Amino acid sequence: MKILVCVKRVPETGARISLTPDAQAVDDTYLGHAISPHEECAVEEALRLAAAHGGSTTVLTLGPPAAAEQLRNALAMGIDAAVLLETDGSDWEPQATAAAIADAVRDGGYNLLLFGNESADSGGYQVGIRVAYTLGLPVMTGAKGIEVANGVATVRREAGGGWEILEAALPAVITVREGINLPRYPSLPGRLKAKKAEVVTSAPEARPGGLRKVRLSVPQEASTPVVVLGEGAAAAPRVVEVLRAAGIT
Repeated sequence: MKILVCVKRVPETGARISLTPDAQAVDDTYLGHAISPHEECAVEEALRLAAAHGGSTTVLTLGPPAAAEQLRNALAMGIDAAVLLETDGSDWEPQATAAAIADAVRDGGYNLLLFGNESADSGGYQVGIRVAYTLGLPVMTGAKGIEVANGVATVRREAGGGWEILEAALPAVITVREGINLPRYPSLPGRLKAKKAEVVTSAPEARPGGLRKVRLSVPQEASTPVVVLGEGAAAAPRVVEVLRAAGIT
């Protein structure tokens, strides 16, 4: 079985996000980057399926040259090959991203294409579905379990307090949710091997159309008001008033 897993370079989960002055991009001057958590689980699932059924695994990303770091992280986990669709670092909208990926993998002979259910930064929920549509392949989303047997992929996903079971003949596209597995840590020998591994690179052109970004905005952070009751012993009467108001006497 030949498996492709697509990942995205995103700011470290939980990092404090700030924007460039023109509000057109994330200022990553002091940010670390990683593979999206859903996609990290997709990498692990690709490795497990390949171990169970035999075959090869390839990791692909669309992004700047620095995204090769995330590809090498996947190689260090055990992925066999890596492909970088190199851009100038600008943020491609989902339609252009999906078109570039579809063009790159159309003749690759892949039996299974794995995506994260959504990326950790933009959360568009679109690229995997758009790739499947472009390639004319069945797609199953939100996977929390994947089994492959006799040329058929079976997906288990959460639905209304229960589970849905979906089936599709291979080749197929599946989007994976975090929690389907516990991704392994890259081993030291894996990291050393990944440093020397070739990353196949090409430079696709963005196709016009699709969504157009106007600007980015950072959600307002929740704040807790602080009231200074006074200084030293002079604050004691006010403290007593606050405690009485709160019913603490």
